[in-house]
Amino acid sequence: MKNAIVFGATSGIGKSLTEILIKEGYKVAITGRRLDKLKAFKKQYPDNILIKQNDIQDVDDVARVFEEIVCAFKTIDLVVQSSGVGYVNPKLDWELQQQTINTNVLGCTKLYILAYNLFKKQQFGHLVGISSIASIRGNRSAPDYFASKAYQKAYLESLYIKTKSIPSGKVFITDIRLGFVDTPMALGDAIFWMVPLEKAAKQIFSAIKKKKRVAYISKRWELIAWILSFMPAWVLKKVL
Repeated sequence: MKNAIVFGATSGIGKSLTEILIKEGYKVAITGRRLDKLKAFKKQYPDNILIKQNDIQDVDDVARVFEEIVCAFKTIDLVVQSSGVGYVNPKLDWELQQQTINTNVLGCTKLYILAYNLFKKQQFGHLVGISSIASIRGNRSAPDYFASKAYQKAYLESLYIKTKSIPSGKVFITDIRLGFVDTPMALGDAIFWMVPLEKAAKQIFSAIKKKKRVAYISKRWELIAWILSFMPAWVLKKVL
């Protein structure tokens, strides 16, 4: 039986992906801030789930929880970082920006480091970061969120490059770049190409199985990413 950790599994992508992993034979450690949600989830799969309450903004606690899970499972095959926050914040409210940075930058970085170092020690493992199409360019209404996703994209790419130093060649890094998925994290009102949650989770698992370096969910967003990457900033200023 393979072992996985999903950070941020009380709802949304993390929860749906966990259900798929269990059906595929994984034992899964799940984390989240809401203990009641974690306990309710475990009741559905008592033999397949280990729960650990955690707020990813507390980086010291991330390390504690991670080490406890490793101690319980001995080896880890897959780590999925699904925790994330984001706000439409055109007035640049600092409290909202701080929450985004603490979660999407500090907390994620801590988990990425823990996973990478463990996999290097094990000589195998797969780190999956849930980033976003927002990582490609900036945005006037949610600059902190878009910037945090760009940071995640660059960090995951850096870890991928860094795996060259791991002799086994069995450590994989996957960047999942979400478009709009039908969860509370979908920002804004004028949302198009919305993907149902279950469909998104299935596509993410497919990318994990294929050990893709980058996967857009849904796949049509790859075209949008390509267009955005060539679009001059003055055009973005007019249209976004």
